[in-house]
Order: sequence, then C-alpha cells, then structure tokens
Amino acid sequence: MKRFILASALVGCIMGASAQNLIERPTFGDNWQLGLDGGITTPLKGHSFFGNMRPTVGLHLGKQLTPLFGLGIEGVAGINTSTVNGGRSSKTAFDDTYLGAYGTFNLTNAFCGFSCDPRPFTIDALVGIGWMHDYVSYGSDHSNIGAKAGLNFNFAVTDHFGISLKPSVLWNVTGNGTGHNDQGLDLKRANFNLAVGLNYNFGPGFECVECPDNSAELSELNGRVNALRAEVDGRNAALAAADAKNAELTAALAAANAKPAKVIKENNLESVRYVFFKIGSSVITADQQPNIEMIAAYLNNHPKATVQVRGYASQDGPAELNERLAKARAESVKNALIKRYKIDPKRINAEGEGIGHMFSEESWNRVSICTLDAE
Repeated sequence: MKRFILASALVGCIMGASAQNLIERPTFGDNWQLGLDGGITTPLKGHSFFGNMRPTVGLHLGKQLTPLFGLGIEGVAGINTSTVNGGRSSKTAFDDTYLGAYGTFNLTNAFCGFSCDPRPFTIDALVGIGWMHDYVSYGSDHSNIGAKAGLNFNFAVTDHFGISLKPSVLWNVTGNGTGHNDQGLDLKRANFNLAVGLNYNFGPGFECVECPDNSAELSELNGRVNALRAEVDGRNAALAAADAKNAELTAALAAANAKPAKVIKENNLESVRYVFFKIGSSVITADQQPNIEMIAAYLNNHPKATVQVRGYASQDGPAELNERLAKARAESVKNALIKRYKIDPKRINAEGEGIGHMFSEESWNRVSICTLDAE
C-alpha cells in the first residue's frame, strides 16, 4: 500500500509543473469545494465482503486552507438494498448515515512542491471524525462515534470541475449495536468505502507571483556598496594619517612649550639707524653726528651689544668707484665709533655692500645702515 501511495505521488509530481518561491494568498471566498459522492460500502471483517455490499451517496463541502492543508464537512448515507420476508430491513430507505468533519493533507505538494500551473492529478490523505447512526427495523436505532481515514485521488477535468476516487475506512469507535462493545479501532466494526466524487472548485486557487529578475540591479547596488566601502576606507586612511600628523604637531608643540622662552630686552634706541652721505663722499656730516652718538650711547649702555654696519652707494658714477665708496662709508662709521666714542672694534662689523636699492629716492641709497644686536 505504501509503495502504491508513493508511486501515485510520483506520478502527480511528473504531471505537475516546477515549484515557485512565492505563493499569493487567496481570499476567504476562494478554494472552496462542493462535491457529490456516489459509491459502495461493505464490512471489512466478520461479514460477507460482497454479500453485504450496498451503494452510498454523499455530499461534502471543503476549503483548501494552504497548498498542503484543508478542512471540510461531509454527509454519507448507505442505501438499504436488503429485504426480510419481502420487506425492508430498516424503517427508512437508508441503512445508516454518517455526518462528520475531516482534514486533508496534500501529499503531492508535500513531496513535489507547489506548482504554479494546475496539476491534472493530485493525492490527498484524509482523516475525520463524526456521528454514525444505524437504522434498525426490529429494535432501537444505534448512534456511535465514527473515525475515518482514506485517500483522495483527484483528477482535474477543467479549471473548476474535477473527479475524485476516494477509498476509505470508517470505524465504529464506540461499537454500540455491533456485538463488539469494546471501544477502539477494531476491523470487525469497520466498513470499507469506495466513492467517486464529482467536485466543483470555487475561486482561482493558489497562484504564484512571478519574482522579477533583479540580478542586474543587485549587482549594480553591490558595486556601489563596494565603491562606498573603498571610499570610506580611503577616508579612514586619510583620517588616520591626519591624526598621526596632529599627534606629531602636538608633541612638537609640547616640546616647544617645555623650552624656556627667549626674552628679548627692549631698549630706548631703535635697532636700526641710518647715516646718510653726500654724493661721492664718505665723510660724516654734522647733521648725521646725532645718529652716530645714539649708536655709541646704546653700545655704552649695553656692554655686550654689537653693531652691524653696511655701507651702500647710489648708482651715480662707475661701479668700481661705488664699491670702494660703499666700503669707505661703512668704515667711516666704524672709525667714528672707535675714535670719538671709544667703542671696542670687536663689537663693530663694517662691510661695504656696493650699490643699494633700498629706497626709491636715489640719494637715500648713499647710506650706512647700522643694525644693533641685543645683548
């Protein structure tokens, strides 16, 4: 039996389409099934299998909740065909009735996956429980609890119509009126049923939603993400380098702050003095003597101070003459400081610098510039 079920499920897989990833959920009004059943029923054990066989009719209403699971209700009646002394053996046209609820499990979808295209053939496993009633002509009728198990072999005819072959076993669980009153699933209290159902399915069923191919877009987005990561890495590297440079500068600043500050003493005399000369002359005129005296006064007041004397000439006259004249003017200031103000020659550095270009007025370039160095 197991091999038969597996083989049937395999056939359903082969006849179905490939599975999809996304299933669109139907509404409450979809996936209902209404069916009319007709078949036979006969005891499984303790009675003649064919001698006690009689026809059945039934009606069922079910809903497929998911591609795997479904629920439903059904009613089945066994038609009375036996007679006793030329009369019916029950008070009605039916020997017994069964009203119950059932659940189904789609084996095809379970083993093969859901198909977007409707399958022409599927198999459902079915279990149920309900109320059984036996009609007895001589004596009291009997009511019992019934349990049911079976298979539904479903064949699709159109989008809405289908035919099902439905073998099942129905047990009289409580056993009233059977002569076997011990409760349980005893085959002596079980009937074999075989029915053919004509079914009508409401709604479109479960449908697939096509998943778009976003591989190109995902690839582009991944490329952008990788580019942003590379940019972030580059900025992090630049930030790390900036942090290292900042640390270096901070250390240098701390080292500089640790050194004692160099104090520059201010004096009453400007650090630069100018001694101007007439054209072609290195003689210090009377109007320039105050400048010489101020330089001498500073040097006398600051014994460790020195003076740099740089002599210059204007562009008038030959270049060679101007070179000698520039040096002579520097020496003239040096000699005045030494002879008149008794300044130590070692504290005076006098040099000629040739033609000067410090001033826009040409006559101002005939000068000795004296720069006083602090102690």
